[in-house]
Amino acid sequence: MCKGPEVEGELGQRGTSQLLINFKLHTQPFSLFWQQPCCYWPINIMYVSSRPSSRSELWLEAFGDHEFLCSTSHEHCGRPCCVPREDVLTGGAVVWEDVSEVGSSLSGIINAEKSEFNEDQAACGQLCIRRCEFGAEEDQEWLTLCAEEFLTGHYWALFDGHGGPAAAILAANTLHSCLRRQLEAVVEGMVALQPPMHLSGRCVCPSDPQFVEEKGIRAEDLVIGALENAFQECDEVIGRELEASGQVGGCTALVAVFLQGKLYVANAGDSRAILVRKDEVRPLSSEFTPETERQRIQQLAFVYPELLAGEFTRLEFPRRLKGDDLGQKVLFRDHHMRGWSYKCVEKSDLKYPLIHGQGRQARLLGTLAVSRGLGDHQLRVLDTNIQLKPFLLSVPQVTVLDVDQLELQEEDVVVMATDGLWDVLSNEQVARLVRSFLPGNQEDPHRFSELAKMLIHSTQGKDDGPTGEGQVSYDDISVFVIPLHSQGQRSSGH
Repeated sequence: MCKGPEVEGELGQRGTSQLLINFKLHTQPFSLFWQQPCCYWPINIMYVSSRPSSRSELWLEAFGDHEFLCSTSHEHCGRPCCVPREDVLTGGAVVWEDVSEVGSSLSGIINAEKSEFNEDQAACGQLCIRRCEFGAEEDQEWLTLCAEEFLTGHYWALFDGHGGPAAAILAANTLHSCLRRQLEAVVEGMVALQPPMHLSGRCVCPSDPQFVEEKGIRAEDLVIGALENAFQECDEVIGRELEASGQVGGCTALVAVFLQGKLYVANAGDSRAILVRKDEVRPLSSEFTPETERQRIQQLAFVYPELLAGEFTRLEFPRRLKGDDLGQKVLFRDHHMRGWSYKCVEKSDLKYPLIHGQGRQARLLGTLAVSRGLGDHQLRVLDTNIQLKPFLLSVPQVTVLDVDQLELQEEDVVVMATDGLWDVLSNEQVARLVRSFLPGNQEDPHRFSELAKMLIHSTQGKDDGPTGEGQVSYDDISVFVIPLHSQGQRSSGH
């Protein structure tokens, strides 16, 4: 049933449609065969763990004709990535489910034929922040609550890879450590009534507190700065690691951190987080695409025209110009313009546009659909030496939600998901699904996990699904459902 030198252990049945694999493996993919009465379905599995000798349990459950549900124990630091073998299974999917240790639920689906291995990755856990700095050994067990803790929080992250899973895997295994280091560097200022000018507490100028107050600097600004610095640090780590290993790729990053009664949502890419309450839907992030960041990208090309190597035009036109447009006055806009104007078309305007396409089809330099993320240090425009990295920002936008100021109900949740979900479902549709599901499942201890799975299934084109619209997403999808009520109780010391 199971083959590959990395696999040790037995296969056991659980019910009629489930298979238990108790395995010990390294970082190489292996294959197993799922046996049904009429056929065998091969599945590739890739498992990445910082502790290769750790032992885990993986359950596979048949979920209809072409889907599988995967559940795992918590004795691991990585995430199994399962993909149907496309030489046998076409149009199928694997659903990943994980009930985290911090009260949230994660569900994911890996659609067949998009990539050999899952390009979506996730991480979550308790964030332990200490007063003093520690060496590299302390990074090995970041989920363990330590006696030296000074401040604790909770961390959730989704990474949507492109060009392969390498960058997303590195980010999932690295960003939390970067964030912890950055928070530890400012934790003394975070717990002060007002962040001091000097972290040592020394007052060089008697007016220092006044200057800080006039700037409006608060403790949450230190957390925002730590998140921004952590993204930058993680991006540099990914660049070095991928170059050293000869790999390529990048990923978007969506991170939520609950700390001191506030939820910080940091986004670099096109994933999205929303707050769903009984009478409110609130976006907690904004997508960063070539269209939404047009002016920033055009401004960079204006200041450094050599980045385009004479191959692209930075100007935006309603469509790609043709030779017949030469000498005509057409609509255009430049980096300093939100509106439009007209210009006489010159030969240089016929070059390929810096940003081309509309909506989900918009591409930066004809290559990438996102304008922020991690990695992509080696990415170049096809058949040129033009790098995309100068146009890509690793800095996230951070939104702060003051959870302590909300009158929380048990059904108040934050939904985080990669773009595959939002391709077919709007914020309002997701909110309707949440509100229709949770009230009728209050006694189910796994209701948030079931909700995450239901959101996934609503994108798989089933007419009898929750939306009844048969919508289909062909992208990898991962979803976190975070119940705020439990986070608020922790914050209040309950």
